[in-house]
Amino acid sequence: MSYGSAEVAAVIGRAHGSARDCGPVGWTEARWREVLATGGDYVHLAEDGFLSYRWADGGEALEVTRLVASSEATLRALWAIVGSGSSIAETVRACVSPMDPVLWMLRERKHETVQRDQWMLRVVDAPAAIAARGYPAGVTATVPLTIDDPQRPANSGHWRLEIKDGEGRLERSGEDADAVHVGPRGLAALYAGVPVSVLRRAGLLRGGDAGGLGVVFAATPFSLDYF
Repeated sequence: MSYGSAEVAAVIGRAHGSARDCGPVGWTEARWREVLATGGDYVHLAEDGFLSYRWADGGEALEVTRLVASSEATLRALWAIVGSGSSIAETVRACVSPMDPVLWMLRERKHETVQRDQWMLRVVDAPAAIAARGYPAGVTATVPLTIDDPQRPANSGHWRLEIKDGEGRLERSGEDADAVHVGPRGLAALYAGVPVSVLRRAGLLRGGDAGGLGVVFAATPFSLDYF
């Protein structure tokens, strides 16, 4: 069965949105049109979920290229489709979130083989990045911030970070003795959700009361795409 690229993009977007996922690239309708046109994957679309998978290793394995769902029923149904190939495929490979529900639907997880590839993040425009990011609803914080970024002078200087109603703003301010200090590495890691306590011990964040930062930036970032 063929599916419209707009439908696929919308369903996947809603699934990531309802899960409040942090990191997955939201492919455009045009990109999905291109991917679906190749015909290399088996594809299944539900009202609140999407599955694409293919045979691998000469038919001895199944590779799940994308599986997302917004409900337990759909998640189980889509994984059941993958499982229906168990009489032929010895193994299944899938790239999923580190907190994907399927990991908790398995009855036994005594042994796992996990491959983790680190990805790179660079905050190029600090105010724009802060404005584009999502934050926990109901959390309010105002934190003085000093950024030292030699490669991006526009990021450097004294700032006031304000988080309210799930939105963030980074505005210029005067020097503050209680400011939290970060460089480009610390800023990128903080933005990605690395705990403040970890950044302090790594020497990537210092000074000030950064407790509020740990709350507003808390996340488990991941990517489902390799590039």
